[in-house]
Amino acid sequence: MDKVQLIAPCVFGVEAVLKREIQQLGYNIIDVEDGRVTFEGDREAICRSNIFLRSAERVLIKVGSFRATSFEELFDKVKALEWENYLEKDSKFWVTKASSIKSKLFSPSDIQSIVKKSIVDRLRRIYKAEWFEETGSQYPIRVFIKKDQVTISIDSSGEALHKRGYRQMTTKAPLSETLASSMIQLTPWKEDRTLIDPFCGSGTIPIEAAMQGANIAPGLNRSFESEDWNNLLNKKDWFRAIDEAHDMMKENIEVDIQGYDIDEEALKAARHNAQLAGVDHLIHFQKRDIKELSSPKKYGFMITNPPYGERLGTKETTETLYKEMGTVLKKLDTWSFFIITSYDGIEKVINKKATKKRKLYNGMLKTNFYQFYGPKPRQS
Repeated sequence: MDKVQLIAPCVFGVEAVLKREIQQLGYNIIDVEDGRVTFEGDREAICRSNIFLRSAERVLIKVGSFRATSFEELFDKVKALEWENYLEKDSKFWVTKASSIKSKLFSPSDIQSIVKKSIVDRLRRIYKAEWFEETGSQYPIRVFIKKDQVTISIDSSGEALHKRGYRQMTTKAPLSETLASSMIQLTPWKEDRTLIDPFCGSGTIPIEAAMQGANIAPGLNRSFESEDWNNLLNKKDWFRAIDEAHDMMKENIEVDIQGYDIDEEALKAARHNAQLAGVDHLIHFQKRDIKELSSPKKYGFMITNPPYGERLGTKETTETLYKEMGTVLKKLDTWSFFIITSYDGIEKVINKKATKKRKLYNGMLKTNFYQFYGPKPRQS
């Protein structure tokens, strides 16, 4: 397996962020679709992608792609793939997920069952065995069908990559780590600029910003399914990627990142999570109402996920909150503001037109990422 095609699913709307991250790792982009980026790399790319990508949900190894409009065709074409290049005789494998969009084959359970039977049928012939113990390493298989085009892959990540390992305490309607990181990457924020999240909740945005500023790889403190794939990956591949991550960390960095909330329990969770992430010394958390927000700093950034009304509060309380936010924005007239919300009336309520607006999905909720750019810092 000198070269392999990898698929990185992501939140809808952040494909450009993920593409840039993959290119920065040195890999060639093959395709960019809604919610996924396909790229090419060597076997070490599996390790490095899992450890370094901030906006990807998973790293999948593409086994094959073909057109199928009947279950018989699906069975035959899955069977034709060279599964013995990935699965050993004792490998434990199952179809963990099948999804279908605008295709003739649409029953997930039937797709899962047929793909599993087809793989077993091929391996019986290859390994000359009628029964497989499946006591070895685990290989979760995923099937994605769009407009009758089938893509079969193996999930190298296991648990989704947004599970960095630090968020043990959460609040209501939390923002995923991958979406928080993507939002930060969609702004021009750098570690030498002040960043405030006035609705920090369990601290995801400040923590992801601190990790990004200190160049702490998001997958450094968690495990991956493919770590046990000794037939495909060497331990040395993982050790090299981990050593690279440690070498890239900025040990003595100083940043100005602040997280505010009116909920003491949320702040308790935020401090705990920041400590687990190893960035508690880089973030100042404090109980503070949005009405009290001020800063003597110039050209700072606000990146935040305020209550929407759908999940927290009501439309009336949301409007009141956004009006208060608008008052703060006027005072911080050199700052840039980046707000994710499903509330469509935010520009009218805060009386400010967004410089840019990008559609993002927060879970299954369709939102907009409003970007209000302030003036650029004056050159000294």
